[in-house]
Amino acid sequence: MTAMTLCDCASMFVMDYRCTAGPDDRPFTEVHDRFSLSYVRRGSFAVASRGQSFDLVAGSIFVGHPGDEYVCRHDHHVCGDECLSFQPSAELVDAIGPRADLWRIGVLPPLPALTVIGELGQAAADGRSDVGVDEVGHLLAARFIDVASGHKRKPATAVERDRRRAVEAAFWIDTYSHRPIGLEDAASQAGLSPFHFLRLFTRTLGVTPHQYLVQSRLRHAARLLADDERSITDIAYDVGFGDLSNFVRTFHRAAGVSPGGFRKAAKGDRKIFQERLGAFALA
Repeated sequence: MTAMTLCDCASMFVMDYRCTAGPDDRPFTEVHDRFSLSYVRRGSFAVASRGQSFDLVAGSIFVGHPGDEYVCRHDHHVCGDECLSFQPSAELVDAIGPRADLWRIGVLPPLPALTVIGELGQAAADGRSDVGVDEVGHLLAARFIDVASGHKRKPATAVERDRRRAVEAAFWIDTYSHRPIGLEDAASQAGLSPFHFLRLFTRTLGVTPHQYLVQSRLRHAARLLADDERSITDIAYDVGFGDLSNFVRTFHRAAGVSPGGFRKAAKGDRKIFQERLGAFALA
């Protein structure tokens, strides 16, 4: 088993688990130390917990409750499995809904309402989405409660004060977008819990806080690429991206051209955007 931490925040812990166990490996007892929703993205395995046995395949959700024991078996022909595990804090679980018993149902089968969010989480983990992996965790936890309880959460109406909070938070994010900013940082600035802040911000402005942070960094980068002579690498780090490859990939996905191509176009090379427009016309 290999494990890689993708997010370590106060309200959400996200792990990437990759297990290579097969039918010949001896199973052993494990204990959940946190609430967890582990999305099976590949492979299959069986799990026994609280007197019940479940078979999980790609798309299944393995639900964990702190203190509960479980045993995983790999009796299937396919060896190994991969899971993206979202582990909300006890405070977040309380904020989402009071029914802690739902976290003891063991397993949910592959359901479209949850698998699409699981795949969004995988895209975020791979850097193919501008949504934060912690934001996906909040979304998955809330949707899990809706699905497991059989009730749909009613959208709350944002009062003027809350809408102002969201706008002020956006201004703060934009001002400090060159710094590392997490969901909890922005929520604290707004005086809200991360879960309620995420819902409020997204409902008011139409994007998640992390999406707004990324677009703010891209906007500042575009301005520097057009007006500044600094290297692309320096600009990437100056606006807040942690590495050059992530900046190049994100900028290209947003603008349709590389940062270098954008800089050439800003300097008067119209050929780049003409080629893009021609490609759209032929599509």
